Amino acid sequence: MSSLIGILIAMLVVGIGMILKGASLTALVNPAALLIIFGGTIATIIIAFPFSEFKKLPILFKIALFEPKLPSKTDQIASLVNCAEIAKKEGILALEEIALNTTDPFYKKGLELIIDGYDIEFIEEILFDELEAIDRRHKTGASIFTQAGTYAPTLGVLGAVVGLVASLGNLEDVNEIGHSISAAFIATLFGIFSGYVLWHPLANKLKRISKREQELKLLTIEGLLAIYKGVSPSALEKKLSASLPPKERKYLEMVMEDES
Repeated sequence: MSSLIGILIAMLVVGIGMILKGASLTALVNPAALLIIFGGTIATIIIAFPFSEFKKLPILFKIALFEPKLPSKTDQIASLVNCAEIAKKEGILALEEIALNTTDPFYKKGLELIIDGYDIEFIEEILFDELEAIDRRHKTGASIFTQAGTYAPTLGVLGAVVGLVASLGNLEDVNEIGHSISAAFIATLFGIFSGYVLWHPLANKLKRISKREQELKLLTIEGLLAIYKGVSPSALEKKLSASLPPKERKYLEMVMEDES
């Protein structure tokens, strides 16, 4: 949601800036410029990426604009410590109910692997291989927006050139030349705006979301492997909470006290 708010603020700022400079907002109603910039950007992405990756664009937009709700590190640690307590009291097989109820596929897979009793090195290898595959997919998604942000400003220059060619081809009507040249540079405005206010920031948002998810999954792997090794719940809590800021660590202590 913060991405949408940021885009709306950027549009508002540019609009107010145009008015303060004496430009009319009706100048932005330029179908040719919109076609060249946004149609051209889509075309360049299709050229640059396989269609199997391009067709994920709507999903990537949804992720960037409406961030997926991820559990906090404190909640994940609390869940892992709870698993450690169950495993200590009832054995590893007692974690099957938690595995059935969890909605996180990665967490679920990790629990199933330790319940099935696979070798710890094998479990670690499987989970890290999956983590690496997820990271590759995320980087590809972010790179689509990064490339769009690279192409859009250049397409803005192309749109301006096309507009100037059209203007200079109609020199008989002197009164229209100024208007035509002004309209020609609207494509440059759209190109720069979409590149640096839309595409690049959305790419950065996807990278930030991916980083948070990677950190959470690394925490999950560390916790699951510790449970499999038989680390005590209290030791696991101290181990996993070591990287938390003091405020979050205090919150975790409160959560654990409420659960005990």
